[in-house]
Amino acid sequence: MPTVDRKKAAMDAAKERALKTLEEMTEEENAAITADALADPDNPPADELFARRGRPKSDNPKKPVTIRLDADVVDFFKGGGEGWQTRINEALRKHAKL
Repeated sequence: MPTVDRKKAAMDAAKERALKTLEEMTEEENAAITADALADPDNPPADELFARRGRPKSDNPKKPVTIRLDADVVDFFKGGGEGWQTRINEALRKHAKL
């Protein structure tokens, strides 16, 4: 089994065990664990950790492609600063009438 498959299997198994544990946990146990975790300054709430991982997945994700463009075309779009790929995408959508 390739390494990636083993890692995924291990992650799936760990997730399964965690979910089973959560189902068996009482409200009192959950409250005690939550209080302890919130009192630990080295253990920020998970929502803070997730916020640092970047933006949420898009409902309409971009598709990575490789395309060869003339240097002057790329220079034109890059000359506008950050967001040059988005501007190219907008120009293509406009031309395609999408």
